[in-house]
Amino acid sequence: MKRVLTWATVATSTAKGVMFSVSALFFTTVAGISPATVGVGLTIAGGGGVVTAFAAGRLCDRFGPRRVLLLAATAQGAALAAYCLTRDAATFVLVACVAVGAESVQRTAHVALLARAFTGPDRVGVRAWLRVVDNVSIAAGSGVAAVALAVGSRPAYVTAVLFAAVLILVALVPLRALPVLAGEGGDRPVGGGRAPLGDRRYLTATALHAVVSMQFLLLTVGMPLWVTGHTPAPDVTVALLLLLNTALVSSLQVWSTRLVTGVPSAGRAVLLGTVLLLLACLGYAAAGYPGGAGFAMALLVAAVVAHSLGEIVTETGGWELAFEWADPAASGAYQGVSQAGVAIGRAVAPVVVTSTAVAFGLPGWLLLGGVFVAAGAGTHALTAARWSPKSRPAPEAAR
Repeated sequence: MKRVLTWATVATSTAKGVMFSVSALFFTTVAGISPATVGVGLTIAGGGGVVTAFAAGRLCDRFGPRRVLLLAATAQGAALAAYCLTRDAATFVLVACVAVGAESVQRTAHVALLARAFTGPDRVGVRAWLRVVDNVSIAAGSGVAAVALAVGSRPAYVTAVLFAAVLILVALVPLRALPVLAGEGGDRPVGGGRAPLGDRRYLTATALHAVVSMQFLLLTVGMPLWVTGHTPAPDVTVALLLLLNTALVSSLQVWSTRLVTGVPSAGRAVLLGTVLLLLACLGYAAAGYPGGAGFAMALLVAAVVAHSLGEIVTETGGWELAFEWADPAASGAYQGVSQAGVAIGRAVAPVVVTSTAVAFGLPGWLLLGGVFVAAGAGTHALTAARWSPKSRPAPEAAR
C-alpha cells in the first residue's frame, strides 16, 4: 500500500506544484478574472474547503476512505480542466469551490486511509515519507510550470493547467489498486465510535495544532513580504530560502519520527518545535535591522533552518496525537475534525501574520512567536493531563 500511495502522491503533488506556480497568472491573464475577484473567490472556496474536510470524515466512515478518495480525485481533475472554460466571476467561484473542496476531501480521506490501514509508529512513518514525496513532487511541478511561465502565452498556461488536470486523473490508476479495507465493501458502515465533537481532548489538541499550523503561511506569505519589504536582502533570497526549507523537510521529516514514540514524546516534540519557531521569528525580525545584505541573508538562513526544524517536529508530534487520540471506530470522523482544524489555521494565517509580524516588526514577530510557544506549551500540558473517562476516547482497538 505504501508504494501505491507514493505513486499517487507523486502525481497529485506534481499537479499541485504546477497550479501553485501558474494559477494566479492563469486566472487573471487567461480567464480574465480580476485579481480582487480571484482573492474573494479563493477565500470563499477555502471556507468551503473547511466544511468539506470535516464532512469527508463522515463519508469515509460510511463508504470507506478508498472510495471517497477516488471520487474526490475525479472531481478535482474535472474541476481543474473546467478552469480552462471559465470566463466569468460566477463560474470561477463555482469551479474553485469544487476544486478546493475536492482537494480538502482528498486530504481527509488520505489521512483516514492511513489511520485504518496502518497501526502504531507505521502510521506516522508512512505519513512522514509521503510528506517528503509531496515536497519533492511539488518542487518538480514548479519546475514544469517554469516552462509555461517562461513562454508566457495563453496556450502555454492552458497546457500547464490541463497537464495538472491529467496528472490528478492519472493518480486514479494507482489509487484503484488500493486494497479494499474491512467495512468498505458497501454492505455495512464502519461507524459506531465516539463523536469527535464530543471529545474535548481531541478538540483541544486540534485547536492548538491549528494555531501551530499557521507557520506554513508564515513561511510562504509572511517571510517573502518581510524579506522584500523590510530587509536589505535581495528579492531572490526568497526563492533560495524556500528551496532550503524544501531540502531540509525532505531530508529530515522521516528521521524526525524517531523523536516521537508515543503521546508524551509527541507533546515534547510539539513544544520543542514551537520554541524553534520562536527562534525563527527572532531571526526574521533581526534581519530587518541595519547591517547590510550579507548579514541579513545570514540571519534569514538561520531563521529558515530553525523554522524548518520547528515545522518538521511539530508536524510529527501533531500527527501522532491526531492518530493516537482518535477513536478507531470513527477514524474518518476524527481525521475530518483534525484536517478541518488545519484548514482553519491556514485560512486565518495570512491575516494574522500580516497584521502582526509584517505590520509591526519586532513586537509583531515576538507576539507571533509567543503565540506559537503558547500553543506548544498547551499541547505539552494536554499530553500530561489526566482526563475523565467521559472526555477520553475509547481505547484503540486492534486492527
